[in-house]
Amino acid sequence: MDAVEFADDTLLDAEAVNSLGETLAAHVSSTGKPWTGFSTDLAVNIDLKDDLKWTAVGFKRVCILPLVTRDRVLGILAVGNREEAAYTQDEVEFLTQLSGQMAIAVENALVLGELRKLKDNLSEESVFDDEIRCELNFEEIVGRSGALQRALRQVEIVAPTDSGVLIQGETGTGKELIARAIHNLSARRGQPFVKLNCAAIPSGLLESELFGHEKGAFTGAIMRKAGRFEVADKGTLFLDEVGDIPLELQPKLLRVLQEHEFERLGSTRTQQVDVRVIAATHRDLKQMVEDGEFRSDLFYRLHVFPLPVPPLRDRREDIPILVRHYVDKYSRRMNRRIETISSQAMEVFASYPWPGNVRELQNFIERAVILSPGTTLRPPLAELKQAIMQSPSSKLSTLEEAEREHVLRAIRESNWIIGGPNGAATRLGMKRTTLAYRIRKLKIPCRPE
Repeated sequence: MDAVEFADDTLLDAEAVNSLGETLAAHVSSTGKPWTGFSTDLAVNIDLKDDLKWTAVGFKRVCILPLVTRDRVLGILAVGNREEAAYTQDEVEFLTQLSGQMAIAVENALVLGELRKLKDNLSEESVFDDEIRCELNFEEIVGRSGALQRALRQVEIVAPTDSGVLIQGETGTGKELIARAIHNLSARRGQPFVKLNCAAIPSGLLESELFGHEKGAFTGAIMRKAGRFEVADKGTLFLDEVGDIPLELQPKLLRVLQEHEFERLGSTRTQQVDVRVIAATHRDLKQMVEDGEFRSDLFYRLHVFPLPVPPLRDRREDIPILVRHYVDKYSRRMNRRIETISSQAMEVFASYPWPGNVRELQNFIERAVILSPGTTLRPPLAELKQAIMQSPSSKLSTLEEAEREHVLRAIRESNWIIGGPNGAATRLGMKRTTLAYRIRKLKIPCRPE
């Protein structure tokens, strides 16, 4: 505030106003209560600019109220009256309510200012982008690309319903994160979210995992066990890689989807369940139906609301955001401080096809952080550059050929070992069963050519 001008052209500059305010505040800050009275009762000998006195302003009656919030005096509200009449009780009560609202407004303004200052400081000190989350604020889903936003809008549409969802996408695209987002936005969010990877369970044990078994139902069944459907009652069951469910088990899955009932293995008692099923697959179920590998009635039951998840090559603008996110994540975990990512590295990251999608990128960045002892990220870019050079669009006519070359190279570099910590699946950021399926589809020989 530069100055205060009154109706009679009396002018108090900023220094005078501040001095007057400090004096008035001294009368109420100690008690935290309003003060009313004659102006002459105040300290009239305040030295103001141009030798102005409090009485020179012309006020005869004064009401001073503290701006108090959470037992803290933020300032004062001072009201003057040029008449002799005292402030009435109603007027004091009104001004008291007004001062309370003003105190809240002042406190909010102070807090907002502190938050803005803190945010500005963080943005200046950190190399990482704080706004890496998607615009719709889905937990753990990172990115702002149009392709990802379209998928997340579909999540928002279907989540409040109780319909089944079939999430379709390549391996490593984050299908489980999408399933969790659907559950968390649904009315079942307070109930269990149970997941089962159908490709990770031997076919002979999958029925027991899904529906449970009674004691003695088969060799080794030494006690009763509840299946995933039973555990997920009132909640959500996420069936990952649903395309790997054996044909002989598919009718029982269809029944529980349609009738909401099943029997444990070895039992004749029918159990009722209320479960929302979200399925996911990287396989072409429609083609599997045509090939006789998947039941058509089960396919249409699962295909109520198909939700495609875009591969990373279709959302390349998210790659720098994902890189920063995972660098930040793993540097914190390893107690490193990586502040710089070179533009050259970012260009290579954006040019690489990432056949293993986000999972492959995540694994690569973790390894890059391990290899970076200083404050600059030092990723092994030679691997990515070689893959880019050996599979340009001018030499490979289709994406499938590019993928075949990339997978085959990983297998060769792993000495034709598929699984295990040193196998090609780990190198590609894929599950072993997923890589086995890709090998069959891409017609890659199972031994060196």
